[in-house]
Amino acid sequence: MKKKIELLSPAGDLERLKITLLYGADAVYIGGRDYSLRANATNFSLAEIKEACTFAHSLDKKVYLTLNIVFHNEDIEGVYKYIEDVVGCGIDAFIVSDPFIIQYIKTNFPQVEVHLSTQGSTTNAEAIKYFKNEGVDRVVLARELSLREIQNIIDNVDMDIEVFIHGAMCTFYSGRCALSNYLTNRDSNRGGCSQVCRFAFNIDEEKEKFTMATKDLNASRYIPILIDMGVSSLKVEGRMRSLYYLATVIGCYRKIIDAYYDKRLTEEEFSYQEKVLSKVANRETSCHYLDHEADYNDQYYTGRQEVSNQDFLGLVTGYDKKNKIVTLLERNYFQVGDEVELFTPNGDIYSFTINKMYDNDMNEIEVARHPEEVIKLEVDGNILEYSMLRKKVV
Repeated sequence: MKKKIELLSPAGDLERLKITLLYGADAVYIGGRDYSLRANATNFSLAEIKEACTFAHSLDKKVYLTLNIVFHNEDIEGVYKYIEDVVGCGIDAFIVSDPFIIQYIKTNFPQVEVHLSTQGSTTNAEAIKYFKNEGVDRVVLARELSLREIQNIIDNVDMDIEVFIHGAMCTFYSGRCALSNYLTNRDSNRGGCSQVCRFAFNIDEEKEKFTMATKDLNASRYIPILIDMGVSSLKVEGRMRSLYYLATVIGCYRKIIDAYYDKRLTEEEFSYQEKVLSKVANRETSCHYLDHEADYNDQYYTGRQEVSNQDFLGLVTGYDKKNKIVTLLERNYFQVGDEVELFTPNGDIYSFTINKMYDNDMNEIEVARHPEEVIKLEVDGNILEYSMLRKKVV
């Protein structure tokens, strides 16, 4: 029997890493303070990388570190010492794009895997054969491939293949963009992307707005196909996404994957998970290149709106089992009478109507209206740390 497919999640800091692993990711990819393409994320110090690896390995899970900028001469200074330090922290793999990094890691640290980043824009089997001969252990495919093309690669190369399944897409071949450099003097290939493709440009005297941004990727319907094809890892984008987003998205894909392997993935289950995924998104989604040549239906041009999500109501910080009292930090407005649900890292969901709620001193209140306010609710269940309160999914 083939090894079960990996669910790979992003994490922009230590708290996000812990949450996404607890909600079902098999591995997580992170960035250090240098040499990473998400320079605007919080990212990890060496001490935090070590703590991240210790936590992940205690759950029998893995940590991959991005080292995927396109290096200029001045970027190389210090990178070899940095690689040595990071290996000492216990990481399981590097995600790289520059060829000289591949050779250095495989020569000096053969116990650590090297994964070729999607920045390599790898789209064919011959390129993958080349990188395999160079010592690469896994290739993260370009996001511009169809299911047919992915299958052809898997059939012709004995190599671990990783495919993006959810999150933001790049308007150009992933990261290979110069607009950010020209318009904002920030290099998208060295971690400074300013997302110029999401800017709204005036295109005439009437000041009509034009954008060229892509819709987000959502491949939830294609998970069974990707599993059967022999894909090794399913990757979610989003090192700068919120705790709620990561817990929701990873939790949904965990349930889809497990249900498929257990032969209990019904249309009803699919529809429910799609509904949950749609609630956490603030952009429209598409499957993009997987089943068709991407076109204008997969893009935003005019009239695009991105609405801040208000469904996330609070993060659980404690549970008094004896008195059945949940303590949480409020994130968005809610009140007595609202229909809500608590979802937990182990997949349990507790739906209920709020009949009573209390402040931190157990004074009864009617409304929670202040973000980060401590709120207490009466809930009977196995409420784990990092459980979250949201509006009921209907």
